[in-house]
Amino acid sequence: MPKPFDGAISRFHDDEAPDALREILHDNGKGEIAHPRFPYPSKWKRKDYDDAMAALQVELVKLQSWVKATGQRVVVVFEGRDAAGKGGTIERFRENLNPRGARTVALAKPDETEAGEWYFQRYVRELPTAGEIVFFDRSWYNRAVVEPVFGFASAEQVERFYAQVEPFEKLLTDDGVLLFKLWINVGRATQLERMLKRERDPLKQWKLSRIDVEGLRRWDDYTAAIATMFDRTDFGFAPWRVVRGDDKRRARVNAIRCVLTAIDYDGKDADAVGGIDPKIAGTTALWPRD
Repeated sequence: MPKPFDGAISRFHDDEAPDALREILHDNGKGEIAHPRFPYPSKWKRKDYDDAMAALQVELVKLQSWVKATGQRVVVVFEGRDAAGKGGTIERFRENLNPRGARTVALAKPDETEAGEWYFQRYVRELPTAGEIVFFDRSWYNRAVVEPVFGFASAEQVERFYAQVEPFEKLLTDDGVLLFKLWINVGRATQLERMLKRERDPLKQWKLSRIDVEGLRRWDDYTAAIATMFDRTDFGFAPWRVVRGDDKRRARVNAIRCVLTAIDYDGKDADAVGGIDPKIAGTTALWPRD
């Protein structure tokens, strides 16, 4: 099977990637973390991860039962660089939940009708009803990062977004919606390593898009846009939580803990939930600007 986009990711690795980046990938051993400044040198042990995740799955089921019984509405927004692991983390959240009350929203490019609507309108249509949990695999924050980086939104549109996003999210939280905003971050070497694996794997090539390929060249532009987003949308009533995703196992467990620790649901077992690893998940101060 031919590589997607005529092997553009491999060509980027061979011809355009900084020498230091190629050296990291060349020297990276099996089970090691590609990001040189990640706080752990190797992946979390499988058994420890499996034990923690098994306990968290029980707690997630308890959470959903409580959400349904009390009519709560929960929104979990997942954002992050390409190949950060958003989809896999959402899968672990939903693994044992009843799909009738827990769904994923992953919207495609707006069609002609949606493009003419108020920017937030198509996201409002996907908000949860009473007793429901909704996971957004990318969200209205496309306008803060992806769209300005690629010129899909004008400076005026981006400024309008920033003027409206705070009152929009305040309306949600004031109405009782439990809103969580998770940014899953990866280092540049980890991102390239994962994209190369996707390029070579016929079962994962569908995950790649032309945006992903071009985004490899715009790392610094993304970094600047992300910094602006954090500075302007880290609200006290709806804060960002950064999860370092270079080790998927640690990222998935700590992302789930970010949600579970913040909700006082019936039957909660604090020991089973466990504590958030401050080296892996925390406030925007944890975000490594590299």
